[in-house]
Amino acid sequence: MRNRSYVPSFLFIIYIVVGLIVAQQHHYFNNLGTLKRVVSAVLAVLLWWLVLLGIKLQIK
Repeated sequence: MRNRSYVPSFLFIIYIVVGLIVAQQHHYFNNLGTLKRVVSAVLAVLLWWLVLLGIKLQIK
């Protein structure tokens, strides 16, 4: 029997990489000087599918 414990972690890494690419393309990593912008960037990475739908995840 094979141990497939690597599959969920591999899918999570792919999810995060896609989130990083989407957030970068939508300029969430520009000017990360304040905590609000850092939190917005983290949310954009984790919720990248909302960013693709056009929802801005910028904390004001």
